[in-house]
Amino acid sequence: MQEASADRGPERDAERQSVPAPPPAPPPPSPAEAIAAIRIRAPTRGNRRLEQLIDAVNGDPQVKAWWHMAGINAARLGLTDHSWVHVQIVTNIALRLARLLFRRGVVPAVVTDHGLSERDAEVVIAAASLFHCVGMSIHRTDHEGYSLFLTADKLNGLLAGVYTEPVRSVVVAEAMHAVISHRSKGRPLTIEGAIVRVADALDMAKGRSRVEFEAGRFDIHSISAYAIDEVRISAGTDKAIRVEIEMSNSAGIFQVDEGLGAKLRGTPLAEHMEVIARIEGEHEKRLVPVFRL
Repeated sequence: MQEASADRGPERDAERQSVPAPPPAPPPPSPAEAIAAIRIRAPTRGNRRLEQLIDAVNGDPQVKAWWHMAGINAARLGLTDHSWVHVQIVTNIALRLARLLFRRGVVPAVVTDHGLSERDAEVVIAAASLFHCVGMSIHRTDHEGYSLFLTADKLNGLLAGVYTEPVRSVVVAEAMHAVISHRSKGRPLTIEGAIVRVADALDMAKGRSRVEFEAGRFDIHSISAYAIDEVRISAGTDKAIRVEIEMSNSAGIFQVDEGLGAKLRGTPLAEHMEVIARIEGEHEKRLVPVFRL
């Protein structure tokens, strides 16, 4: 038996040598290729100023490059998505929240403090949503502050054809307030800032956590995010907004309470929003079948 094994040694070496090497990884797309398909879509509902802002952003390769780099840095760190897809989702959620609030008589700060309109508030909210995480293109740490100075450099020019001074600077300042308010310990002073802060937290369905979860990053953050199946936002009965969150596992309560709850509590939006989370999984013991903020 030993001789037979010895005789097969060269054959095995030849077999190993005949296995083809895996093909090389395809080259990454160039920056121009990476941003070519990026285009933000959001319902403007006839708000011409909002349309002009979104058109200006979609025509700006620098902003798109920041979104692309934000996604790259998030992937490098094993974080949830921070690319333009996240930006589009947050923008749409924020506009949805704003319109539900305005329909119920909640008055935005640009109306009470500046005599502008709800449509101008939509511009502030969309602008802040579009720029809230561009600082991730630099680094995760202090990215809210980096987002702020990138916004200051860019937003005034994007709104040059939309507003004249001094209204333009007021709109930019309100948008920048909303940008910085989304940080962990942010304290929004306006309903617009609260909307952006909460909209960011509401992008929580498991598709956003798939990269880090499937990459093997198993901690309470990735597991709880992966447990969120669906988030539904609708008009409420007692409050302006009703948010229903479907979870496959009660681990998702951490995401709802420590993620969304932390962003919602203490903001001007808290009194106008009801959050209900339900655990739909049949495979686990339901310690908390329904969780409310």
